[in-house]
Parts: sequence; C-alpha cells; structure tokens
Amino acid sequence: VQLQASGGGLVQAGGSLNLSCLASGLSFDRYAMGWFRQTPGKEREFVAAISSRSSTTWYADAVKGRFTISRDNAKNTAWLQMHSLKLEDTGVYFCTADETVALRPEGYWGQGTQVTVSS
Repeated sequence: VQLQASGGGLVQAGGSLNLSCLASGLSFDRYAMGWFRQTPGKEREFVAAISSRSSTTWYADAVKGRFTISRDNAKNTAWLQMHSLKLEDTGVYFCTADETVALRPEGYWGQGTQVTVSS
C-alpha cells in the first residue's frame, strides 16, 4: 500500500493550496481518508476526514470554513483544499487511510508534504 501526498509548498498568509493524496495497493473505496499535520515539537494533529463514500466529512475546529476535504474513488485520490491560510497552518501534512473513520495510527500513512505559510 502506498499513499503519495503532494501539493505542499510555500504560500503567503491568506493564500491557498490544494494537497493531493494518491493511493495504490488498496481497495480505495473501502477506506476512510484523512489529513493530519505536524509541526516540530508538537504531536500530529487531526485536520480533516472523509468517509469511504464521501457521505460524511469532519474537520478540526481550527480549519472549519477554510479547508475542504474531498475524494474521487475512481481516481484513488483524496484532496485537501486549503484557503485563507494562516501562519499556524504551517506544518507537514500527512494523508492517511483506514478502514474506519477513527483513522487509527495503525492505518496507512503517506510520507507527508510540507506546507509553509509566510507573512
């Protein structure tokens, strides 16, 4: 199983980025997908999740109204659209796949993509 996250980069505060997570080696439409982020010295924190058939989404309070998670099961891909980015959104963003929406640590994880928001 591989989860390949991409789309990170350097953006000014207030800008936008669109992260992608391409999955292979699993029955994608059977897995919930999610995004977490981590900054140095902090634990990995939940950002957003989407159920296997896109019927339900969840967001951390810090990103509600600014981020949108979506997926296309035909393309084995999940996205995280990020708007109105803030300095505190800086971090390494990881995508994850799990058979449950709990997005457990024992699920599958991608390698991470760096997002840096500058002032």
